[in-house]
Amino acid sequence: MKRIFLFLLTNVAVVAVLGIVASLLGVNRFLTPNGLNLPMLLGFALVIGFGGAIISLLISKPVAKWSAGVRIINDAQNADEAWIVETVRKLADKAQIGMPEVGIFEGAPNAFATGAFKNSALVAVSTGLLAGMTREEIEAVIGHEIAHVANGDMVTMTLIQGVMNTFVVFLSRVIGYAVDSFFRRGSDSNSGPGIGYYVSTIVLDIVLGFAAAIVVAWFSRHREFRADAGSARLLGRKQPMMNALARLGGMQPGELPKTVQAMGITGGIGQLFATHPPIEERIAALQNSQA
Repeated sequence: MKRIFLFLLTNVAVVAVLGIVASLLGVNRFLTPNGLNLPMLLGFALVIGFGGAIISLLISKPVAKWSAGVRIINDAQNADEAWIVETVRKLADKAQIGMPEVGIFEGAPNAFATGAFKNSALVAVSTGLLAGMTREEIEAVIGHEIAHVANGDMVTMTLIQGVMNTFVVFLSRVIGYAVDSFFRRGSDSNSGPGIGYYVSTIVLDIVLGFAAAIVVAWFSRHREFRADAGSARLLGRKQPMMNALARLGGMQPGELPKTVQAMGITGGIGQLFATHPPIEERIAALQNSQA
């Protein structure tokens, strides 16, 4: 709950900073005569940018269960399931977080963690991962996901996404009004925004959205290194995580739903937009770490 409060506080602070900067630069004096209400725009950016992000965070667990087809282990049906639950419990206790829900989903090797609160998260592993790894390697992967939860990565990534969304919404509309005003010089400025505004806003939403995605992916890759190191600390040595990564490097990883892709053990398309660093870089970082 503390992280959610800080999340909301940060959101309000970002919008306040945008308003102050706009006032200091005199942007509001340009926008108001051209029909754009700055306070309303800031409120709109807050609702669209952070509202969508916080809603996606709050519903992340049920959406992940549905989209990935996760079966929650309430009563272990065999020794392997009992071992998975006990491993999650052991590592969660070491990380000093509440016991997450534990689930299994059908598919190629992968795993993920999600949830709005670190004391009521979800950790799920795929059948492909369970079939293709040793127990020590599976334990390392589970440790990686537990580290994500303990680090509050779900809230952090939502916060970053929300900040990026707000900047995209705000900047695209401010620039759109500037472009529209340039092309409509000498015409009736009280007739509302013209086609230049709408076209510019749509184009800028797309362009700035791609730029924002690159920033979010960069933070996601940085967070993966921390989770790898967190797994090594939880297990007391880094070799199991290195072995698990090496094993993943020789497998065809499963593709997770977009809602949980950034929280998986592997994934991402393209270097700039990849949510995870290359396996080789992750192994090298662990080798050079003090974990």
